[in-house]
Amino acid sequence: MDISNGIRSQILIDALPYIQKYRDKVVVVKYGGNAMTNNELKEAVMSDIVLLTAVGIKVVLVHGGGPEISGMLKRLGIESRFIGGLRYTDKETMEVVEMVLAGKLNKELVSQLQLHGGKALGMCGVDGQMIMAKKLEGENDLGYVGEIVSVSTKPIIEALNSGYVPIISTVATSEDGQSYNINADTAAARIASCLRAENLVLMTDIVGLLQNKDDPTTLIPTVNVSEVPYLKMQGIISGGMIPKIDCCVEAVRRGVKKTCIIDGRVPHSILIELFSSEGIGTQFV
Repeated sequence: MDISNGIRSQILIDALPYIQKYRDKVVVVKYGGNAMTNNELKEAVMSDIVLLTAVGIKVVLVHGGGPEISGMLKRLGIESRFIGGLRYTDKETMEVVEMVLAGKLNKELVSQLQLHGGKALGMCGVDGQMIMAKKLEGENDLGYVGEIVSVSTKPIIEALNSGYVPIISTVATSEDGQSYNINADTAAARIASCLRAENLVLMTDIVGLLQNKDDPTTLIPTVNVSEVPYLKMQGIISGGMIPKIDCCVEAVRRGVKKTCIIDGRVPHSILIELFSSEGIGTQFV
């Protein structure tokens, strides 16, 4: 589609206030879902992040890798088990999680960002004891699934101040050196709050929070965190949306200015969210 020079210039002018707003601020992006497996979307995410850093925004990328972990487990003949939406992680599975997240996937993302002209530094929650965890206790035993105890932002801030995009895989460590698998949404929310981020963006495979889950035209663009209990009672927030939205609420209550659930299946959804008044998806304030 041909775009006139007038429209091009107007797009840039419209983006200027948002560039000024986020300049020198921290934005944490949780990267997952279709945007990690579709090559066209992957290219769009990498170019978005490079653009954001080029205009002075400090981006921290936190990634998951569920499909890749499941794929590797299948290749090794290890069954994937899920309890309440969380992966049961025995010792053998934990070794695969570390190999895929902190090794293969993390380094692939670093390489891809650098191919787009960015500067990236691959990091893992174990590095410098960045993410300390303990075993997640609950109704069900999930094995080596962890609950975050603390986050050290020093390695992240040092990377940002040196001009790098920290790309963080969510494997944590305990005081006795045991590695734990951490939910990527949970890790991104805690990292964002500890960094006092301006925005936490969760990339998903849904358009956002819907009034009617079967009708994508019923998107709720803005939710005040005080409304969340009521929306749960109404059944508007249910199922797999509950843990994601709980992460958004926790981040806002811990000091993040705004959190957003956006549709990572839309190319350049990060730019649309940050550089327009309408945004994309649902924001929690």
